[in-house]
Amino acid sequence: MTASTDIPVRRLPDTVEPPQPQPAGKVALYAALDLGTNSCRMLIAQPSGNQFRVVDSFSKTVQLGRGLERHGSLSNASIGRTIAALRTCRNKLEIHGVSRMRMVATEACRRASNGAEFLKRVAGETGLTLEIIQPEEEACLAVVSCAPLVAPETRQLLVVDIGGGSTELIWLDLSKIEPGERAQAIMRLRAGFRQSCASAQQPVAAVVDWISVPVGVATLKDQFDDVGEDSARFALMSCFFEECLDNFLPYRNAGPGDCPPEPDFQIIGTSGTVTTVAASHLGLRRYDRNKVDGLSLTSAEIDAVIRNYLTLGPEGRRRDPRIGRDRQALILSGVAILQTLMRIWPTERLSVADRGLREGLLYAQMCADGVLADGAF
Repeated sequence: MTASTDIPVRRLPDTVEPPQPQPAGKVALYAALDLGTNSCRMLIAQPSGNQFRVVDSFSKTVQLGRGLERHGSLSNASIGRTIAALRTCRNKLEIHGVSRMRMVATEACRRASNGAEFLKRVAGETGLTLEIIQPEEEACLAVVSCAPLVAPETRQLLVVDIGGGSTELIWLDLSKIEPGERAQAIMRLRAGFRQSCASAQQPVAAVVDWISVPVGVATLKDQFDDVGEDSARFALMSCFFEECLDNFLPYRNAGPGDCPPEPDFQIIGTSGTVTTVAASHLGLRRYDRNKVDGLSLTSAEIDAVIRNYLTLGPEGRRRDPRIGRDRQALILSGVAILQTLMRIWPTERLSVADRGLREGLLYAQMCADGVLADGAF
């Protein structure tokens, strides 16, 4: 499927492979592949102004980390599913003649005892070279991808990336940066939270603190799989996740009742959990990225969706077209994480981001090559 619009309004399919991709012309193409605990996702794109245009995409649930909590290693079945998906990615790269690419693996491969061995097998069987990135880089790239969604009035920003095996939280202070420069100041974090590619004349967003919690939707589900009743499991998952935030400075500074909603505070959530909640809130029968990406949700709207999930039960969630069979097993653990964060830092402005690590990888590559134009998003 060939895109004709820029990334803020381009729909990226989550579950289907676009048929018969079209050539993108002579402009150099870039690719980004994110192999996570639950999904294998890839984007192929070309620079377009100060953003990029998606040429082709791929997304498949591979459940690479299934059983990792119990066994500490990747299973043969998970490896087989993942390698099959990666062969499809390789074919797409060859069809488009992609010249620049970066392919990364995250928490499942970081934690698995056979993670490095698995990547060697991937290289031998598919010809693709994947690298395991560390949590800080994963968090940096998630933040960079969300820069275009920052509201002009935002002075304090929390970016939340709920993954399959880990959850990244990044708190940024934008109060000393002019509103029109805030998105670009966040983009300059692509060089890392402890360093900057910017000169003194180019402001960079201040990182108050960040944390990578080794708990995501898949690992949290596995941890409480023996609890049969939905409401009890939801409550236990929420309490467990909150206990994992002790080392996050904004959490230590947030006493009970001390965090009323502030007009200059924004949360941006990037994950399948957040986009699924948004689709449920909108009542979409068919997922539409144009309606989801950038949508603003209130705490009350999120709570209403979660109550409906609990009312539906496992079979009802499985039949719900907004959730689907693949995600229904993980959505309860995902919304347990989301509601925990909204309870600690209440806000009437949670912005939904249908973007993440892949987009951050593309922005970083294109910025490094100097092929993106300067200017506000």
